[in-house]
Amino acid sequence: MTVRFPVLRLLGALAPYWRRLLPAAVATVVAELAAVALMGTAAWLVARASQRPELVTLALAIVVVRALALGRGVLRYVDRLLGHDAVLAAVAGLRARVYEALIPLAPSGAQAFRSGDLLARLVDDVDAGQDLLLRCALPTVVAGTVGITAVGLAGALLPTAAVVLALGLLVSGLLVPAVTFVCTRRVGDTERTVRGELTSATVDLTRGAADLLAFGADGAHSARAAQLAGALARVERRRAAGTGLATAIVVLVQGLTTVAVSFVAVRANAAGELSAVLVVVLAVLALTVFEVVNPLPAAARRFAEIRSSARRLAALFGAPAPVPEPAGEARVTGGSSAVIELTGLRARYPGARSPALDGVDLRLEPGRRVAVVGTSGSGKSTLLAVLMRFLGHEGGRARLGDRDLRDLSGDDAHRVITGVTQDAHVFHADIRANLVLAKPDATEDEIQAAAGRARLSSWVESLPAGWATVVGEDGGSMSGGQRQRLLLARALLADPPVLVLDEPTEGLEPATADEVLADVLDATRGRTTLLVTHRPAGLEAVDEVVVLDRGRVVMRGTHRDLLAEPGYIGAVLR
Repeated sequence: MTVRFPVLRLLGALAPYWRRLLPAAVATVVAELAAVALMGTAAWLVARASQRPELVTLALAIVVVRALALGRGVLRYVDRLLGHDAVLAAVAGLRARVYEALIPLAPSGAQAFRSGDLLARLVDDVDAGQDLLLRCALPTVVAGTVGITAVGLAGALLPTAAVVLALGLLVSGLLVPAVTFVCTRRVGDTERTVRGELTSATVDLTRGAADLLAFGADGAHSARAAQLAGALARVERRRAAGTGLATAIVVLVQGLTTVAVSFVAVRANAAGELSAVLVVVLAVLALTVFEVVNPLPAAARRFAEIRSSARRLAALFGAPAPVPEPAGEARVTGGSSAVIELTGLRARYPGARSPALDGVDLRLEPGRRVAVVGTSGSGKSTLLAVLMRFLGHEGGRARLGDRDLRDLSGDDAHRVITGVTQDAHVFHADIRANLVLAKPDATEDEIQAAAGRARLSSWVESLPAGWATVVGEDGGSMSGGQRQRLLLARALLADPPVLVLDEPTEGLEPATADEVLADVLDATRGRTTLLVTHRPAGLEAVDEVVVLDRGRVVMRGTHRDLLAEPGYIGAVLR
């Protein structure tokens, strides 16, 4: 996906925070002007004092030097405080916008991105927005303002010196950063690509270590990560060498400009056009003002890198949602009495040749429990994805209550249909925090009731920290059964009119799976439930079993009736 003007788009995303950055920019400019004024006044004071004038002629300069010395420190503190406050707020807002952009993409649309790549965009690329303001825009504004002011002051004292100073500042502030930008841009895209691949490889190694070890693929993946790390190190060395060279050139230009300004000032003094004191002032002014342009090569280098990050963020912001949000507003009426009705439903994943669902009919009435079974790839999870508006349908009809599913927003659909999905996440937080995600304003009685129905309470109460027990990343400190019970309790706490259970016993040992599934079915008694499973255990408790094969309904009926149908048990057992 080609993105035009990515940096402008990133600046547009940060536009709400520009006003907060303006006071910081003003404070920084004033602080730098104070620094230049301090050095110039101090130079005048020393040079004038060498002429042994009366003390009264130096009194004002002494006071100004003291005031500027004290004020400079205060202004430095103020500009750092205001600048970082504004920039951190901007980064927090940008990161929230990235989350908002990911929400309509998940889960089917997010499959176009690797998890490590998304992590890089959420962390490194968002941090690039901070650097765009603090390390690129702000130094450029300060250098331009202070440089023009210094050239104007030099012009008031000696026009020839102002011309020399302006040329030196243009070389250091424009030419060198431009060359740095061009050189860095050549390696910037490579660095960002390698860094994203390295992040993805690192995530694969850490999260998939057990699977890699089991299949003997850990060595190849480790070697790949090491190769990427070496490539990134080489790119960073090239970048550092270029930055060091640019900095050295700026220092060289600074010295040459100072010598040139001093030379023309001395000649003007010899011609009687300039006093000896002002010769010193001009030399010190030329030396000092370059401090504001010294950061510009580094800013240009960082700007070249930010372009890659901005392009990646713009691509994420511009990624089309798998299911577009409706233009108007439509709400499901009826609440718990809403009926799900699918007629001739056809759905296809982006880029797929054949449909994942082809002519599926299904009716789920209030209080009814239906199980959907079938071999892997038969369309079970696709059916749930369509119902939860994670994937659009291209044909047929899907209605939720009195509304067409296409007319409902994702939030409206999820208020009616939600539950335990295969990609449900357990956060690195305590048990209570993971539960109340489903209902932040839940009362203690509601939490206890949901946990009790999922048979989670007895285990939680046996823990030393109880509900405050931290469960680790993705529930790593819990057993598989405990994790599934926690997810079930969360779904029950949400209390949706239609409860979805997508493979609630996936990955569990058979005995544990049977126990959890029995508890699930017991907890959903009398509740509208859509169960996706590949286990025959417990199917006798549901009202209807729908068998899918290659996206089509091939059998339906009660579990007892279907036992006599050929191929039914094979479909249930994959």
